[in-house]
Amino acid sequence: MVAKMLSTTGRRKTSTARVFLKKGKGAIVINGRTLEEYFGRKTARMIVRQPLEVTDTQLKYDFTVTVTGGGTNGQAGAIRHGIARALVKQEIADGAGEVLAEDGSSESGGLQKKALRRAGYMTRDAREVERKKVGKHKARKGTQYSKR
Repeated sequence: MVAKMLSTTGRRKTSTARVFLKKGKGAIVINGRTLEEYFGRKTARMIVRQPLEVTDTQLKYDFTVTVTGGGTNGQAGAIRHGIARALVKQEIADGAGEVLAEDGSSESGGLQKKALRRAGYMTRDAREVERKKVGKHKARKGTQYSKR
């Protein structure tokens, strides 16, 4: 039997991460390197693992990630967003997301999705760098006012 790979996309600032999920033992490979090799900073590694800790699935899935654009913080945030989306998509694919309502009808309100949304990992952080304007030093900083 061939393991089915599930894919999602995560974004943050100017970074885009394609996340491929399959059942495994918890390995995370980013652009052909392990998580520890790719991110030197401990905080970036922590950001990437956050959705797995919230859902308690650290040793359940393997992730293969290709990430482009931005810096290390943006890439870590994009990977976190992609992993959170992949976990929800996997929950729906497994059928665990089907919850019976009081009237007997089924709702797709998965437990993982609720936990990830509550933690803020399902929302794409839309904050981006504002462009520099003509005649300004930076995006908003103008020249110093001189009275004389």
